[in-house]
Amino acid sequence: MSHYFENTDAPLVTRTITATVFDNELDFLTAGGVFSGSRLDLGTSVLLREVDPPMDGRVLDLGCGFGPIAVGLAVAEPGITVDAIDVNERAVELTRRNAERHGVADRVHPMTPDEVPDDRHYQEIWSNPPIRIGKQALHELLLTWLPRLEDDGVAWLVVGKNLGADSLQGWLSDQGWPTEKLASAKGFRVFKVSRGLPERG
Repeated sequence: MSHYFENTDAPLVTRTITATVFDNELDFLTAGGVFSGSRLDLGTSVLLREVDPPMDGRVLDLGCGFGPIAVGLAVAEPGITVDAIDVNERAVELTRRNAERHGVADRVHPMTPDEVPDDRHYQEIWSNPPIRIGKQALHELLLTWLPRLEDDGVAWLVVGKNLGADSLQGWLSDQGWPTEKLASAKGFRVFKVSRGLPERG
């Protein structure tokens, strides 16, 4: 999993932002050196508005940043457990702190990708994927984690239209991951990605 934002040795100076996630007004600690460290990213806000959280099961937040998806899901639905992963150790730490401040640290597990058990699978994957790491790295990222879905699992992705959303949709479908556009808003596409049907002999 390639780095989207490099880890930094600069001192961690936090600030607090407020965002409404699934009708809950939540305060998040953020900082420089993480994705969208000054506000809730527009694409993430579109994803959170367009998709309802599952009522239960294990969810993967792929590229968690400071944790708005992971924490928001856990606060909204007490039956959800979330693995929140990021290559950026500062993001992992901020997600841990935000889970603690909202009382969901027992169900939100921030970690780096290497810390995820090899046999762990997910009912849902949620992601605002790091498009700017480049097409090849993005494809490798998705093909690494989409196979972690349960047989009936789905992934929810939000991608900017001007960052190649439509071509990504076609590529995913060609790779055996049927992808449909759930919504389009504010220049972003929200995709539902499912497991393809196995070939019949």
